[in-house]
Amino acid sequence: MRFTRPSRLRSTTSRPHRTRGHRVLLSASAVVAAAGLALPAVAGAAPAPKVDQRVLDSLGAFAPAIIGSVATPGPDGKVNAELLKQAESFATTPGMPAEVSKIWRSVADFLGEPGRKQAARELAAEAKPGDPDIPKGPNAPKIQEFLYPTFGLGCIPGGGSLGRALVTAGPQEAPAPGPKRGEGGYVYTALGTGPAIDNNAKPLTVSWFNVDTGRTGTTSLKRNAKINVKEGPGTFTAIARTGKGRVISAIHGNVTTKTKGQVVSCTIVPVIGLAII
Repeated sequence: MRFTRPSRLRSTTSRPHRTRGHRVLLSASAVVAAAGLALPAVAGAAPAPKVDQRVLDSLGAFAPAIIGSVATPGPDGKVNAELLKQAESFATTPGMPAEVSKIWRSVADFLGEPGRKQAARELAAEAKPGDPDIPKGPNAPKIQEFLYPTFGLGCIPGGGSLGRALVTAGPQEAPAPGPKRGEGGYVYTALGTGPAIDNNAKPLTVSWFNVDTGRTGTTSLKRNAKINVKEGPGTFTAIARTGKGRVISAIHGNVTTKTKGQVVSCTIVPVIGLAII
């Protein structure tokens, strides 16, 4: 799997996460039909996503390990060796569907030496402060989508919502006001819902871990006043001060929107993303 660079987005600043015992939803109803995704304009048109129950069951179960690693880094202050060991184990599990094994292989490679080498190449080739700004062409920043579409049961009255997540690396303009150098901009969109509503009691949260520096944190994704605020779909954004390097993230928690005249809150199946910031 190729890890591409992202484009920018807005959000809140991150805060170091130091608590244990997060519990996350690990199952959801299977979704058979594909649906178009109305991401913010910055993300461009996206192909119709499908939610694969096997991916949700397998990768969703890995999200607590990521969240735990945010709270407890490895002895060297960087990636917890157990995280890489678990990803390697899942990647080589006999009988694992090919599509799921491919995703696990990408996670293991990202956490291991292949990911380290790719991050070093990309960061070395990155424009430095003072270099001319060239936003077009093959070196233009690209969206880094999370590994799979996810699902929130009850996000729509009487039904569920497909969800898509992405991250962009600063400096960029989106999500507004845009992440700076060394920051990641997160976006989560809940398909078919109305406009996003902030819910401090039951937030949508990203837990992130910089594999190369050991820096960790959690950041709440909030309603963005510049994205899909009238008709929806519910779009939540955040900016996290991750620092530069390989960042593995898990978005988890609740989506709250005003859909069909009702304020609706639902829990999503955690979704995992890999990004070079």
